[in-house]
Amino acid sequence: MENFDLNFYKGKKVFITGHTGFKGSWLSALLLKCGADVIGYSLEPEDELSLWNLMNLKKEMKSITGDIRDFDKLNECVKSAKPDIILHLAAQPIVKESYKNPRYTYDTNVMGTVNILECVRLNNGIQSFLNVTTDKVYKNNEWIWGYRENDILGGFDPYSNSKSCSELVTESYKNSFFTDKDGRSILPISTARAGNVIGGGDFARDRIIPDCVRAVRKREAIIVRNPYSIRPYQHVLEPLYVYLMIAAKQIENPELASNYNVGPEENDCCTTGELVDLFVKKWGENSKWIVQSTEGPHEAGYLKLDCSKVKNTFGWRPSWNIEETVEKVVEWYREWNEGKNIGICMDRQIEYFLSNVNHE
Repeated sequence: MENFDLNFYKGKKVFITGHTGFKGSWLSALLLKCGADVIGYSLEPEDELSLWNLMNLKKEMKSITGDIRDFDKLNECVKSAKPDIILHLAAQPIVKESYKNPRYTYDTNVMGTVNILECVRLNNGIQSFLNVTTDKVYKNNEWIWGYRENDILGGFDPYSNSKSCSELVTESYKNSFFTDKDGRSILPISTARAGNVIGGGDFARDRIIPDCVRAVRKREAIIVRNPYSIRPYQHVLEPLYVYLMIAAKQIENPELASNYNVGPEENDCCTTGELVDLFVKKWGENSKWIVQSTEGPHEAGYLKLDCSKVKNTFGWRPSWNIEETVEKVVEWYREWNEGKNIGICMDRQIEYFLSNVNHE
């Protein structure tokens, strides 16, 4: 397949749920750079320190404050926006938080998916829908090989399980309302199961890179709970590019609508300890880390994705290896820490990333 050109989005109306989150903010910035007409629907960030607030993106796009659980408001906003494409990112995304607030997690991640798909069902003119889930949707068997899209869904904790449910809801809506009697797609719907994303501007609690940044700014040792856990870490721009590629390509060819894993090359999957080692190496300034096990909830020890399907379908390959990824992450936080213009930094990183996009 030929290279995908993001200029496809110039002038397109794109409705994003969860646009004020870490990934949503990067996605909004990327789409605005492409000349898209971006409409976002999301809660305000819980913390004042957020990428959304730092970037002040609401000056450049239509930003609607709303809860994904509020169907009536959501539907009215979709009806008013008349979008060409909907990208569903709104979620309660933290595993540890899902143990504290399981009901809220299920309400948001499962019924939120039902609500946005109802909006797709009830409003004409939408050409493409993509639901962003997670690598954690699979029943975790602690395999040494990567999970494939046809492996059993499950999810141990409320977050992972709720995203598995979101996958099932999407599949049911797709089969029930968006496929004709001959099995042909009426409206292309896909899900993207992304690995662990890292990048500048993530300030969430209980995520390893934000924990690293908070520690080094205080000149304290970085505390690592599970240094031997293997995760498919990737720069946030990698899956965002793939989301936009899938959403666009399935308009041209509805048969491409499917479920896709999105992650790094297998040799770039690393342990949390190795990731922190790279962060310490890039940050310098005598930064260090220590292991401090705590009595915490269950977490998978071994998690990889097999991304053969998205590679073979679209001819895509990740652009940055794990060392380049961490280098870009540290570059962003350093410039932010020094009071530099992070908008310029993000623009530069997006430009560099797009110049390195890897297609066969």
